[in-house]
Amino acid sequence: MSVRWRLDVAYDGTSFSGWAAQPGLRTVEGELSDWIGRVLRLDGPPVLTCAGRTDAGVHARGQVVHVDLPAESDASRGGPIDTGTLLARRLPRALPDDLAVRAVTRAPDGFDARFSAVWRRYVYRLWDSPADADPLRRHHVVLHPDALDDALLSAAGADLLGLHDFAAFCKRRDGATTIRTLETVNAVRLADGTIEVTVRADAFCHSMVRSLMGALTAVASGRRDIQWLRGLLTLGERAGEIGVMPPHGLTLEEVGYPADDELAARAVEARATRQLPEVDA
Repeated sequence: MSVRWRLDVAYDGTSFSGWAAQPGLRTVEGELSDWIGRVLRLDGPPVLTCAGRTDAGVHARGQVVHVDLPAESDASRGGPIDTGTLLARRLPRALPDDLAVRAVTRAPDGFDARFSAVWRRYVYRLWDSPADADPLRRHHVVLHPDALDDALLSAAGADLLGLHDFAAFCKRRDGATTIRTLETVNAVRLADGTIEVTVRADAFCHSMVRSLMGALTAVASGRRDIQWLRGLLTLGERAGEIGVMPPHGLTLEEVGYPADDELAARAVEARATRQLPEVDA
């Protein structure tokens, strides 16, 4: 009998070529599926589904993955054992230092790591002064060349909240919609000078967060104004003037899911193509 398992995963993206498995490249999906297959002595790596594919160099503290596996495994010397128990016991010892599975649980009925999610929360970390840059954190925080007004950064982000076509901020993929609901953009400057920008949405299209950061920092540095930012939402296509910020400042921090009895319905809803509401002329 096949059972769906939920894995809560964290990784330092520095040495990974992103989440998605690619021939000849070290990826999170490739590494994780390979080790699951080896730990359980499967015929080959299992198929994994994640809440949000991350690009090369992007980190995760709260990635969520599901995988369909047998309820019990014969990979234990003492006979069949609960597969989740075996994974939770053996994966932490097997995985490399830059990849961790924090929890393995049997997924509720209807759970889909990708389509059942109702929101994803990312944090982008910046320094805007060389004096604040910490060499020990250089793979997780980006040094921006200009001074940034963090209050203006939050205010600019507030102008983008809601249901919009974010095509200007996304790398177009055939058949994929760029309509998203942006729920939160909030910038906070910490005592050590680090600016943490929290961005939350129902979902993100390819490179959307890093492009948002490129546009928001352009406003927060004074190089662009709010009117320019607002105008981006009307373009309907990728805006070449938006700089895509480096990947290593970005971390997937958390993924939110509805109550167990709403998981299946949410998955159906998320698969439907998003549309903007009609506006009367």
